[in-house]
Amino acid sequence: MKLNNIKESLKSVRVKLFLTLSITVLVIIFFLIILNNFVLESYYLLTKQKALKTVYDQINTFYKNNVSEQYIENELERLSVMHNFDILIRNQNNDNIYNSGKNFFISPDEITGTKSIIPKNVEENLEQTENYSIKKMTDYRNGFTYIILSGKLDNGCWVYLRIPITAIQDSVKISNNFLYLIAGFTIAIGAIIIIVVSRKFTDPILELNDIAKKMSKLDFSQKYRVNDDEDEINTLGKSINIMSDKLEKTIKQLKQTNMELEKDIEEKSKIDEMRKSFISDVSHELKTPIALIQGYSEGLIENVNTDEENRKFYAEVILDEINKMDKLVKQLLELMKLEYGKREFDNKEFNIVELEKEIIRKSKVMLEEKNIKIKFKEDKKVNVFADEFYIEQILTNYFTNAVKNVKEVNKKKYIEISNYIDLEKKLVRIKVFNTGENIKEEDMFRIWNRFYKADESRNRQDGGTGIGLSIVKAIMNNYEQDYGIVNKENGVEFYFELKMN
Repeated sequence: MKLNNIKESLKSVRVKLFLTLSITVLVIIFFLIILNNFVLESYYLLTKQKALKTVYDQINTFYKNNVSEQYIENELERLSVMHNFDILIRNQNNDNIYNSGKNFFISPDEITGTKSIIPKNVEENLEQTENYSIKKMTDYRNGFTYIILSGKLDNGCWVYLRIPITAIQDSVKISNNFLYLIAGFTIAIGAIIIIVVSRKFTDPILELNDIAKKMSKLDFSQKYRVNDDEDEINTLGKSINIMSDKLEKTIKQLKQTNMELEKDIEEKSKIDEMRKSFISDVSHELKTPIALIQGYSEGLIENVNTDEENRKFYAEVILDEINKMDKLVKQLLELMKLEYGKREFDNKEFNIVELEKEIIRKSKVMLEEKNIKIKFKEDKKVNVFADEFYIEQILTNYFTNAVKNVKEVNKKKYIEISNYIDLEKKLVRIKVFNTGENIKEEDMFRIWNRFYKADESRNRQDGGTGIGLSIVKAIMNNYEQDYGIVNKENGVEFYFELKMN
């Protein structure tokens, strides 16, 4: 159990961050130590060589410019202090002109270069020119190592510049020890910082992990607490929340679809019965006119009535029934094309008010016969974008339906056509209202089905086929606009909506 806990701890982000920091610090320290041991001393020597040559050139310039001895002495003292150099200058007679160090002695033979400047046990030539030479020497008496430049000035004097470099080796050791100390402090302080800082990263990650686990169990109740930071974790949290919402919505839809499928499966046994009912409805609509045509046709053939007026009546009945059958068949064909998307709409802009006026004008005689009052006060132009032929069918069906069902209520009997405009949605709702009895709640959805009639007697005197509202439904479904029926206090209102142009 403990071994497993150790393995889990090693996998944690905090431990990984700590190990990464520690390894990085150690690699950097190791690299710096290598630089100290192999590069720093060489770099130091090159820098001091350059300084020696610069001071040599400056001293040569002083004597070339014939400045005062006091000025030269002051400048030599300044250069000696500034660069930590020992400076010795001798004239052509081997007399000391200037010496900045008490222990800096040059023998007479050193001018010719036959002897070293100081006793030594190690000597290394660093650079040699016509005017000067630079050597690295170690004094066997004190163990100090120096860089010495010996050269001849333009005025014939000899100059000797010496700088100790033993300190650089001690500096390398001190620097390495300091780096070890820095590494320890860095790792210790880094561990504390990682513990504090990592919580800012690990806590949200753990929270996201809990959310993901709950999502895997189809629990979408927990959401990530989004803050104002625009970092990757916050962005991930937002994405998790969006994914959670979409998954929750999708699963709800799947559940709903599953319920509907289950319902469809349960109702599958009713499909045959529904088909039979449909065939029965169609058969009923065609059976009556066919029987009438057959009966009156036989009467004419057998000369049941020899009277010319009666024979004309028989013929008129046959013609009327044929027209009804023709109308029924055409409406059925039209309905099938609308329902199966086989009908193309000739959409264009037209004034719906003018169409309403035209339908009222055509029905004037019928309205007067039934003593029906019309309420219509639409003078404002309302342009819509649709197929005028099919919109006329909708209005005609609504208006004809209103004429058939209008009744007197509170001594009032009228049909009202009105238009309600929604400027925000750019829609117009066309409403056809008639006074009379309300439609039963269970019939409000059934009346849109083909061959359904709220009047159980299915009276044929009005000439209806029972598919008018089905055509309205099919047309509006093609336009994907709202339509329906509303029971009012004193009557019924049918409506549909169109887009304004």
